[in-house]
Formats: sequence, C-alpha cells, structure tokens
Amino acid sequence: MAKHDLDPNYLDPDYEPVVNHAGNRAFQDVLATRMQRRTLMKGGVGAALASLMGVGLAGCGSDSKNDDGNGTTDPDGGMSNATELGFEAVAVSTANSVVVPTGYTAKAFLPWGTPITGSYPAFRADASNSGADQEQQVGMHHDGMHFFPIDFKAGGSRSDEGLLVMNHEYINQSALHPDGPTYTSNSMRPTDEVRKEVAAHGVSVVHIKQDGAGNWDIVFGSPFNRRITGNTEMDIRGPVRGYQKLSTRFSKDGTQTRGTLNNCSMGLTPWGTYLTAEENWHGYFANGSATPPREQTRHGVGSASRYDWELAEGGDDQYVRFNITPTAESAVDDYRNEANTFGYMVEIDPFTPESKPQKRTALGRFGHEGVIFAPVEEGKPVVCYSGDDSRFEYIYKFVSSRPYYAATASGYLLDEGTLYVARFNEDGSGDWLALALDDPAFMARVEAAQGTMVGDVQFEGFENQADVLLNTRLAADIAGATPMDRPEWGAVDPNTGEVYFTLTNNSNRTEEQVDAANPQAENRTGHIIRWSEGSSDFAATSFQWDIFVFGGTQGTETVVDGEVVVSLTDENIFNSPDGLWFDYNGRLWIQTDGSDAPPYQNNMMLAANPATRDIRRFFVGPQGCEVTGVVTTPDVKTMFVNIQHPAKDWPFGNEGDHPRDATVIVTRNDNGVVGA
Repeated sequence: MAKHDLDPNYLDPDYEPVVNHAGNRAFQDVLATRMQRRTLMKGGVGAALASLMGVGLAGCGSDSKNDDGNGTTDPDGGMSNATELGFEAVAVSTANSVVVPTGYTAKAFLPWGTPITGSYPAFRADASNSGADQEQQVGMHHDGMHFFPIDFKAGGSRSDEGLLVMNHEYINQSALHPDGPTYTSNSMRPTDEVRKEVAAHGVSVVHIKQDGAGNWDIVFGSPFNRRITGNTEMDIRGPVRGYQKLSTRFSKDGTQTRGTLNNCSMGLTPWGTYLTAEENWHGYFANGSATPPREQTRHGVGSASRYDWELAEGGDDQYVRFNITPTAESAVDDYRNEANTFGYMVEIDPFTPESKPQKRTALGRFGHEGVIFAPVEEGKPVVCYSGDDSRFEYIYKFVSSRPYYAATASGYLLDEGTLYVARFNEDGSGDWLALALDDPAFMARVEAAQGTMVGDVQFEGFENQADVLLNTRLAADIAGATPMDRPEWGAVDPNTGEVYFTLTNNSNRTEEQVDAANPQAENRTGHIIRWSEGSSDFAATSFQWDIFVFGGTQGTETVVDGEVVVSLTDENIFNSPDGLWFDYNGRLWIQTDGSDAPPYQNNMMLAANPATRDIRRFFVGPQGCEVTGVVTTPDVKTMFVNIQHPAKDWPFGNEGDHPRDATVIVTRNDNGVVGA
C-alpha cells in the first residue's frame, strides 16, 4: 500500500523499495506483444489484454453453476441475480466526509484510541495517553478486518453480535504523541513513547453488539476483547521453526518471537481463525554492518530503522532487539536474526483469548499483503493465495500436504505443504512453479544458479527447505516467476471459483519491462487480474488468466477478445486498486489507495458485478485517507469499512493535530442488503 504520514527521514520511496533486481522475463518476445497491444489502445487512455491471447475467461469455472454468461443462471444453478448493483453511483468527492449513495447512512465507529480492554483508559484528545493505555486501546492505522458472528464456533451466523477483528498497519508518530516523537539529550528515545508506538501496531479483537435500534457498541468487560501488539509473544510454526537462522537471545532455539508488525490485509481460515499479514516489516530494523545477509538484502533492510525503537532509553531487551547488527560472538547472544522472525502470516484464534499467535512459515516469508483461501472440500488439500506488495514482486499459492476434514481442521494444515509462485504466460496460460528442494524443475534452476549473481545476491545455494522459505523472494527469482505491478489483495469468486488480485501500480516499469500480465509502462493507475485454475482444481499447477479491468480516467478501456468490456466513465473512474473482497452474495468490492488529485479526488470503494463487469462507485472517503478493509455481517445488512490516515478533523471535527483512523458502519435506511 502507498504509505502516508511517514516521518520526513523515512520517505515513501524507501517504504516499499524496489529490491527485485533479478531481471526475470516470463515472455520471449516482449516487443511483438507491445506492438499488438498498441493496436488496441484508443486515444492513449485505452488498455487491452485478452485479445492478445485469443483466450478469455467467460464461463470459466461455471460448469457446475449453469452460468449463462450474463451473471444469472437457470433456477437449478444455485446462482441468482444477487450480484446485480441496485444503487446509483456516487460522484467523486473532495469533502472531508464519507459519501455513500442516497438511501444509505455512514457512521464512524471504533476510532484509534477507543478503550476495549483492561481498565478501559479513555482516549485523551491531546494524545497524551501512555504506552500502557495504548496497550488497552484500539491501535492506529486500521486496515484489513473480519466480522466473526458470536455463534460462529457453533455453526451459527448471527448478524447482530460478533467479534470485529482488525489490523493496525503502521503509525503516524506526529499524531500519536502530544508533540510528535522526541529524543533525549543523548539522542535516545523516551521509553514510554516507544512502548506506545509498539502498542499502536498489531491487531484489535473487539466484541460488538447491535441494540434494538440498530446501533452498534462495544461489549465492555467481554473476555474476547483483546490487543495483540508488536510485543506479544508468538510461536514460530512450520518448516522454519527451530532453524538456526532464527536463533536469538530471546529464543535461542528459534521457536518463538515477540510481536507482529505492519499488519496490512488478512485472511479468514476455513476453520474460523484470523490470519494477519506482515507486510513492510523490513523498515523496523537497523543493521549497521557492511555486509548484511541475503535474507535482509532481498527485503531492503537498511542501516537505519523507521521509528528508532532500538534507541529506547534504558536498553530494555524488548527494544534492543530492533538493532540487528551483530554485536556478540554468537547469534544466541544478540539479535542479528530478529528480522528473520518477521514476514509471515500470523494465525490468531479470536475466540480463545488466552491462545498464543502462531507464525505460519510454510506460507513463505516476504511482504505479505494478505491471504485468501479457496473454498475447501472434504478430503482435499487446503489452498490459499498471497501477494507480495512491492514493485516487481510475485503472487504465491500454498497447497497443504494433508487433506482438509472439517471435524479436525486447524492451523496444523498450514505447516506442511508446497509453496508455489506464479508465472503468467503471454498466451493467457499460467504455471505454478514449486519452491521446493524435492521438485526436480526447481532443483535444476537452483543448481544452474549456483555461483552466479541473482539480482544483488551472490547465490551459493540453499541449506534446506527452511532456508528456501526464509528466502522466499530469492527462491521465486530463481524459479522464474513473473514480476508483477505490486500484487496486493486477492479474492475468490464464490460463484465461479475465479481468483482475483489487485495490481495497484508500478511507476517504475519501463517500456522494455512490459509484458502481457503487466502491459503498461509507468503504470500509475493499476489493474485487476484474474485466473481460473486448471480443471477447476485449486491445487492444479496450471491456470488460465485475463485482466478484469484497468484503472484510469474516463474512456480507459478493457478489451477482451476484441470487445470492449469496460469503458470507464464518471461513475467508475478509479486508480490504484488495493483492497478487494467478495461479499456473501457475490458482489466484488474494490478499494483504492492512490492519487487524490483530479479527476479521482478522494480515495474510494466501488462495487462490481463480476459476470457483467458493471462497476459503480459506492463510497468515497474523507480527505487524505486510504479506504482499506471491508466486511459485512452475514446478512449483508451492515458493512464495516476502514479509513486509514484521514486528514485532520475527521471523524469528530476536533482532532486538530491528532486525526484518528476509524471504522465506518454503512447501512441502508430501509434495513436492506448493502449494494442490492
């Protein structure tokens, strides 16, 4: 995600640095592809794709649904017109308020600093709350979230009470403290300021309930209310558990760590737990050594950290760990390996507040934007997808070794399996490339790369499978994956099984680097790609893909098989698609995190009918914000939308220099289904 409110000494280009210099080229004749593409562009603002390949996805995955190609089915098909959009599109906006369609109401809820647990310390308007207070309050910079019905574990689907679980991605130091971050006379950070900053990260679990009048509030005193922060103890699970490159002074055997950081999107597991993603974790650590290891180089870990937590007064171990410069004879006596315990998907059971979060290393270590699970079937593997949100990074798929059985399923299914990375071919086909030392094709490429420079890394092989997963990006480079334009959120269409991913933007892509899946040089507006797995089997190693829609200004076209399937108008222009979610009726919700300049104005959320590509703007956020994170109650009558880093004076009009992120509750005034 494009970040805002970073301190001047940590500028946006360094937040998500380009660190993939491997130079992968998935296509052999880029020039010919570019020439074909240009014949299909109109007025310099059009964009085209699937006609280049002679293949489309119309009807993909629809055999069992009896899809007639128009988003409807016969009465026995199980699919209905529920995906149709029943609201009038809202206009773009520059207002410092939320805009929703006529007939809808939007209310701010659970802003940063809301007390949810412990002694319930009240939020102070001057931001003078202590670090201990923040550990009991909703964190900062809301992001991905999910609503768990309170009767979920019993198989229920109540829509009037549940657990709202949300991520807190990063912080605005200037807003978090009364006068911004401070330093002592010896250039150290006050310990309580650092404690507060660590506590403002992580995850909030909030028990909420609707009253008879339809208003939502916190269930105070609930045992489910919980804060998970950048200092909460966690277990390492999967193949990387116990690997010597995870040994630290805190966990000499490499089985534990403290905290989760830069939590962007999330994923709901089939067994009802919450996976939170660790995205831009690299910036929290400082390594002053001249030759950092490859597991840091390939992620952009530098000599200075984003927030200077390692400079906390007093030298507490919980803060010293952010200095990963080797300072002792052995890794078990310092924190040179601390960064290796970050970059994973972290599993949290919101219904078991005493449970320890689990870092699931089999899903790979990189800049996880989130994770999305394919529908599960008894006796078949669990399959999930994750994007690495950085320019020229990759899309991954995990297939469990053990089969899914609802009666016994739990997080153990994510500890053994095969991690794949995607290669998008010019003809509309795609391949999943295994990142496994027992895969002959991968091993052949590993052996061929021995002793060569892979990007900025002198490659000398992998010690074991744990080493492969610790260096997932490097393994994907060697496998020959397709570098993408910042793959972010994913979503699986519940009606067709097609998998969608947002490719937010990539202004660094040159004309020489364009390819069929990323066909725009200096791609500042982004696009959404989708695919259908081979033989409708999510565990397949091949797929067919196309582009669902290109972002852009009025007149931007998406062309499939020679036909214009989308031509953007005032009702649906957008740029930098980011958040993505299918609701329980099959509508696709698209959130943006891009330019707030004309003609797009404030960031927004659009709804789409995936069958017809009818796309309409539904929601516009206040000034300066990113619109990120969306979920509804099971009856789809209450929608929760997160607003991150809003401008001053939203939502309460008196924040001054301390604006507060918040969740927005959207409902229809007639108590109907949102979007219908």
